[in-house]
Amino acid sequence: MYLKMTNLYLIETDCTNPYHNIALEEYLLDTLPVNSVILYLWQNYRTVVIGRNQSANQEVNYKQLEENGGFLARRLSGGGAVFHDLGNLNFTFIMANKDFDLDKQTDVILKAINSLGIKAIKNGRNDLTVDGHKFSGHAYYHGKENSYHHGTIMLDVNNDELVKYLNVSKKKLASKSIKSVRSRVINLKQLKPKLTIAEVKEALIKSFEEVYGNKVVRINDDVEIEDRIKRFSDPNWIYDKDEKYEFSKEQRFDWGIVNIKYNVEKMVIKDIAIYTDCLDSGALQQLPGKLKQKPLDNKLYSLTNNEYEKDVIGLLLGG
Repeated sequence: MYLKMTNLYLIETDCTNPYHNIALEEYLLDTLPVNSVILYLWQNYRTVVIGRNQSANQEVNYKQLEENGGFLARRLSGGGAVFHDLGNLNFTFIMANKDFDLDKQTDVILKAINSLGIKAIKNGRNDLTVDGHKFSGHAYYHGKENSYHHGTIMLDVNNDELVKYLNVSKKKLASKSIKSVRSRVINLKQLKPKLTIAEVKEALIKSFEEVYGNKVVRINDDVEIEDRIKRFSDPNWIYDKDEKYEFSKEQRFDWGIVNIKYNVEKMVIKDIAIYTDCLDSGALQQLPGKLKQKPLDNKLYSLTNNEYEKDVIGLLLGG
């Protein structure tokens, strides 16, 4: 039995520009009213969104994407790269850190999809599936005071474009015992051909009210976010730094895939970059700064007690 939240807010936007939509998401995170939860529903036009700590060069065929009028964007949360088009619906739950409840938030999505006659379950660390096929992937971000939980719902995504623009790691596919990203995912319209975005939105709103025990208040998206849009559309935020590395190592751990690129001079780490689809966006952000200019030896373990970082240091030393 969940406790009732005093205020539930709903915001929908007709804008399909990813930089606007990610900027609005951050604005809602930063301006969340006390004792409230927001459900934000949005769509992007032909976009690949990569996780906070991922490499654009490794994950996306972004030159082809942009030549075809699409967008590459980077979000605040961790996790892997996802393809958005107008056959996909994005959702974001925004709440105070103390109110973050992954099971509760996920229940809203599952109850909504089940109410449409589609039997969905949670599968793995952040996927919702039907008969073993993924239709919804999730990621999370925790700020100083507030958090969000966001994800995709695939209704009628163009799988040809998804395959064309995403470079999914073979290690990731192998870990899920599948041969291709196409065989891993499913559109809900394959299960219910007449299903519409409007119907899914209606089911989500109803489920949101039922799970949280209150009625939603609709708010509009007419807010000042131009500076945020500029920041999220800045190439320095989106693309990899233009540096050359002599060494590269990659490994899949239980919590995600890590790729390390680095240069060594006289057994001292000179330059290092760490890319990962780890769901905890902050887990490894500080590690390159800790490792740079340090001798490449077992003393590196003394730099941290963080298990994510220890795994990466182990890969660096012996992987």
